[in-house]
Amino acid sequence: MQTGSRLSHLRYARTDADFESDGTRCAGWLYTPEGAARPPVVVMAHGFAGERTFGLEAYAEAFVARGYAAFLFDYRGFGDSDGEPRGLVDPGKQVTDWEAAIDHVRHLDGIDRGQIALWGTSLSGGHVVEAAAGDHRIAAVVAQVPLLDGRAATKAAGVGHALKGVAAGVRDTLRKYTFRSPYRVPVVADPDEFAVMNAPGAKRGMLDIVPDPPVWDNDVPARVLLDVPFYRPVTSAEDVSCPVLLVAGRDDAIVPSSSVESAADEFGDATLVSLPIDHFDVYGTAFDEVVAYESSFLDERILD
Repeated sequence: MQTGSRLSHLRYARTDADFESDGTRCAGWLYTPEGAARPPVVVMAHGFAGERTFGLEAYAEAFVARGYAAFLFDYRGFGDSDGEPRGLVDPGKQVTDWEAAIDHVRHLDGIDRGQIALWGTSLSGGHVVEAAAGDHRIAAVVAQVPLLDGRAATKAAGVGHALKGVAAGVRDTLRKYTFRSPYRVPVVADPDEFAVMNAPGAKRGMLDIVPDPPVWDNDVPARVLLDVPFYRPVTSAEDVSCPVLLVAGRDDAIVPSSSVESAADEFGDATLVSLPIDHFDVYGTAFDEVVAYESSFLDERILD
């Protein structure tokens, strides 16, 4: 157990709370605010190829400062979790990890198991919609700069990027079925280089949230590039029964804000906040503003 804070007035306990998803151990941390009896809990995980130490601890601490517990986990194949191949981004399997994490939280002591909110960012902003659509006991959902329509994100990246992605994805898939190691592509790169994300500012934005010293490999199996265009959590929006907060970045070059704004109409109860920010600003210059909106939303939907 450790106690600490980036916020001078905050004291909390953080304990290891690992769980299994499809028989694979996933690493989890449970944050609980000091002196709180059975607080509601926010379940959290990162976006594309991210790990729980990539800027999410600050969000967890911000929610703990408001009286919430936070459960922060790594997907299988990432961070401190088990699983092979390392770094495989499989949207379907990651949603299963979310479902396993939620079930795990419902069996933890010392929290309000009936007040569980889901928090996702970028790709996991879509995962939380999928998880909530299948679980009507979820109390609230927060999705920031969320990938809700892979088709829109693929279109924004351009035809040339899509064609290279298909070629790389097919190459990796063929290696998978011939039992060879994955063909890997960079997660982020400069605009003149191919990567899953090579929009201006993407490389710097991602590398800025990787802890120092870096222990993260900037590559993933390329097969994910065949999945992204068909990953469309927006089609599950009408099945989400709880309140949803969507935070869109009007200057987001990775997830078009228009795709988030149009998706808002598909939910039964959605609040849309559109800010003049880029995709990675939510971990940096816009952190205080974004977490204030998210905390206020959760307070109104859960604490009141």
